[in-house]
Amino acid sequence: MTARDTFRPFETDLDEGAALAILRDAVAGADDGELFLERRRAETLVFDDGRLRTASYDAGEGFGLRAVAGETAGYAHSGELSEGALRRAAETARLAAREGGGVLAGPPSLANRRLYGDLDPMAGPDFSARVETLREIDDYLRGADKRVVQVSASLNAALQEVEILRPEGGRLAESRPLVRMNVSVIVEKDGRRESGSAGCGGRTGVEGLVDPAAWKALADEALRQALVNLEAEDAPAGVMEVALGPGWPGILLHEAIGHGLEGDFNRKKTSAFAGLMGKRVAAPGVTVVDDGTIPDRRGSISFDDEGTPSSRTTLIEDGILVGFMQDRQNARLMGVPATGNGRRESYAHAPMPRMTNTIMLGGDAAPEDVVANVKDGIYAVNFGGGQVDITNGKFVFSCTEAYRVKDGRIGAPVKGATLIGDGATALNKVRMVANDMALDPGIGTCGKAGQWVPVGVGQPTVLIDGLTVGGAAG
Repeated sequence: MTARDTFRPFETDLDEGAALAILRDAVAGADDGELFLERRRAETLVFDDGRLRTASYDAGEGFGLRAVAGETAGYAHSGELSEGALRRAAETARLAAREGGGVLAGPPSLANRRLYGDLDPMAGPDFSARVETLREIDDYLRGADKRVVQVSASLNAALQEVEILRPEGGRLAESRPLVRMNVSVIVEKDGRRESGSAGCGGRTGVEGLVDPAAWKALADEALRQALVNLEAEDAPAGVMEVALGPGWPGILLHEAIGHGLEGDFNRKKTSAFAGLMGKRVAAPGVTVVDDGTIPDRRGSISFDDEGTPSSRTTLIEDGILVGFMQDRQNARLMGVPATGNGRRESYAHAPMPRMTNTIMLGGDAAPEDVVANVKDGIYAVNFGGGQVDITNGKFVFSCTEAYRVKDGRIGAPVKGATLIGDGATALNKVRMVANDMALDPGIGTCGKAGQWVPVGVGQPTVLIDGLTVGGAAG
């Protein structure tokens, strides 16, 4: 990225002094507020069934202006970067502080690092080279096994550039790259079709994804999963022990537990964890953190979308609830520090407490010993979609790769397995935690209140007693 290409709204579109005066007028009598400016560019390529199906490029920019008074927030946004649009937005935002009386909160501490510099994933290999990589994936998988009947491969690259102007005059800027590659394959044998998929990504450039060693490993994994599923038996049903594999299975932790540890749900007492601070909410040995500082990870940011530096926040320590994820508004109302978890999908959205990279830390057991302690249950290695009720933590997750386990021995793969339970109960039924903590491959996206943000998950192999497994077999 050249200096000329860098998003610099206060040099090209707005006068910083005028913008600061407008912002200060909008938050007069309020407790907090900020001006969030953004430019976003994104490219998506999809190669499906032997041809390029989608090639899209999107770009946009705009700002969001917010004034916060107590539990109320006035928010206005525009895709036009001009002083006139900013003044119109300020008139709307200041309605939140109409009665005044607020005392402007102190500024966030300055972020002491920049995770990504000026990395631009839109640069690097050109369009034709990226398309050719997807074509090579298709050819590679069709030549790898005669049972392959369909291949789909996609490559996404995006760059979000943000600037935050705070009413005390502080200004922060960051470029946030994001890339992802996905490969899915369908295999057929004797009229039976099964699928497998694999993906990877993070806040890096695309060079690592189009490297043959990287995409071949991804393609091989997708094919391996599909062939495993081709031999899978119907999953059993009933209450049984469940061993969860490391890495991506942490998505269950993210959904069933993580959302319940976000500050807004606890302030409003709609979380299953509300009122339990300092109490045991998980088995001994269970420690969960949210860490937005890990370089190159999908959920990592130098600072959040309010300007608070990202951090490593311990949520559950050795089974005891010790913290929540906080944005500035909820932190102020709850009388605790902000944790750098105020995130938004874009300039058109107000920030709220959101996860970054939510991880269960490793224990001291060997992973093979965890599985060996399963008397009668399943070993779930990969997950697909799921549903969660945040108010009570109840979840239903489908397994995309799982195995029957009896007397500590891994048996046949099973299909159609779903895990049913609630986060709080599952945490307390964790019996073993292995020492093989792994992060997911960089594919997570989290939805909340209609907003979607990139996130990461991670966990070691764990053994949970007594989860309900839904399946086709009794």
